[in-house]
Amino acid sequence: MLVEMLDAMPGLKPKGRHKEKSLTAATVRSLNDAGFYGDGNGLYLKVDPSGAKRWIQRLVIHGKRHDIGLGSVSLVSLADAREAALQNRKAARAGGDPLAARKQVDEIPTFAEAAQKVHDLHLPTFRNQKHGQQWINTLTEYVFPHFGRKRIDTVSSADVLTALTPIWNTRPETARRIKQRIGAVLKWAVAQGWRNDNPADAISKALPKHDKSKIQHRRALPYGAVGDAIAVVHASDAGFSTKLAFEFLVLTATRSGETRLAVWQEFDLANSEWIIPAERMKAKKLHRVPLSPRCIEVLQQAKALKDGHSDYVFPGTIAGKPLSDITLSKLLKELGIGAVPHGFRSSFRDWAGEQTNFPREVCEFALAHVIKDKAEAAYARSDLFDKRRKLMDTWASYLALSAGKVVALKGKSA
Repeated sequence: MLVEMLDAMPGLKPKGRHKEKSLTAATVRSLNDAGFYGDGNGLYLKVDPSGAKRWIQRLVIHGKRHDIGLGSVSLVSLADAREAALQNRKAARAGGDPLAARKQVDEIPTFAEAAQKVHDLHLPTFRNQKHGQQWINTLTEYVFPHFGRKRIDTVSSADVLTALTPIWNTRPETARRIKQRIGAVLKWAVAQGWRNDNPADAISKALPKHDKSKIQHRRALPYGAVGDAIAVVHASDAGFSTKLAFEFLVLTATRSGETRLAVWQEFDLANSEWIIPAERMKAKKLHRVPLSPRCIEVLQQAKALKDGHSDYVFPGTIAGKPLSDITLSKLLKELGIGAVPHGFRSSFRDWAGEQTNFPREVCEFALAHVIKDKAEAAYARSDLFDKRRKLMDTWASYLALSAGKVVALKGKSA
């Protein structure tokens, strides 16, 4: 203990009543002999035999003496050391524990450490592994180099602005998502009691507004060209499972992952129904898909290919694995079809709105879109399944009739 050390070093421990502010900045600079030099409030300057100097405070906390290091003289001035010692002494006299408080501060993670914790916490909720990896990778690439090593409670609005400014206009969608992810980490810090604010929200007005007219949407075909696109795919050298998967995706107006990862247990062929579980849907809500007669034919053809190694309806080339997420995109590109798989949902929606009289909510439910208006959603108890069946049957008939017409397979922005 410091007390015993001072007792054993005659001439170094101040005798009698301790004087406050015994040291001066000049004295601190000039003292080079090894030893302890008191200043008051239990504050001592310790000079090591090597000449290194640091501040130490002797303090009684809950009836027990403790030595608290306050930092190197090169980093902590005499005035700052005195202020820290005074605050520690006040806290101890009031029944507090400066050591415990300091330990809590030392346990506050850096932004990078906090981001990893938030990522691990949310990992089970990500739609897929790829999305989860993108979440942390974007922070690693664009944020950590700027303030990843800063303690989470010291991250400022200026830090966030510094990270986002270089990409805000050049990569707007990426920047917007990174801002949301930074905000999620800082909100977690607020919940932990380490912050009272969220700098990611505070900078919103400091960043320029994005020009939404420049946002590039996924490419889609005019609905009149979709039937021909199916015919072109079927006439290609692609694998039969890939051809069936593409047509099924178009017929059902589903997302690529929903079709590619479909398993046989999800289908009730007797009732022409496909039930996609909530965990596979973007909105995390179970979705029933009515199957047109042509969908049933596609599934029967797919079932004839089943080899027992996989339960996927549209297996990939690797045994037990589904089609990869780039298989369909690559095929469309190689065939000169100006669209991406997701774009066919847009083609379907344009057709439903322009060529049919089905109500808007029926068309939106067919795409598994969530009603954003809470009041409207509260009354929407039905999924309009029977009406959607008629809509999807009409879509399948339209595709069959439109195939063979001379329509350019060049896409448009969806």
